[in-house]
Amino acid sequence: MVPGEEVVGNTSSGIKRPASVEIEGEPETKEDHMAERPISQSSGRSLATQASSAVSTPRFVEPQAIYNRTKELYNEISRRAFELFEGDGRIAGRDLDHWFKAEAELLHPAHVQIKESGDAIIVNAEVPGFNANELQLSLEPRRLAISGKKQSSSDEKKGNVVYSERCSNELLRSVDLPVEVNVSRASATLNNGILELTAPKLAAKTVPTQAKSAGAA
Repeated sequence: MVPGEEVVGNTSSGIKRPASVEIEGEPETKEDHMAERPISQSSGRSLATQASSAVSTPRFVEPQAIYNRTKELYNEISRRAFELFEGDGRIAGRDLDHWFKAEAELLHPAHVQIKESGDAIIVNAEVPGFNANELQLSLEPRRLAISGKKQSSSDEKKGNVVYSERCSNELLRSVDLPVEVNVSRASATLNNGILELTAPKLAAKTVPTQAKSAGAA
């Protein structure tokens, strides 16, 4: 309970009312009248539409499409890492530092959580700033790949100087799945920057056994 408030009367809604406000003889205000006015059906439909519009569906693509983009990104990161190597005075022994820095400049981080239920695998990935049209998913029985790309720019004026900043936000994440999944029955949704993929597990294959006769050795 909020300090200075108390629940007045035995109301079904449990709405709290400030204790300092008198009840008896209290004139009806414009705010009270508006608060008691029921929500129209059209307003209810509008709120429901807004809630449903926040959920969207990313595209599934063939693994080869993301594999090709992976090779392109590898070359771009390699070139940027070499530029950092040269700018650092060609000092040996810092290859990984240069690579990780180049990767951080070119790729948007995507934190992933994998959950396993009795009959499905659920993968949640944080992809803030990306919409469903900018994301592509590639699903194989034991691997999920997420690719995304968007282009943003901003202009700012300082005195007589005008400069433009352009940032290519690209996302690429590949994760191994703990068990084989049914690719054809997988589904994915994007809601408030969280990508969720649900894929049913493949039924375990059983090897038929032949019953031995009583006289068999």
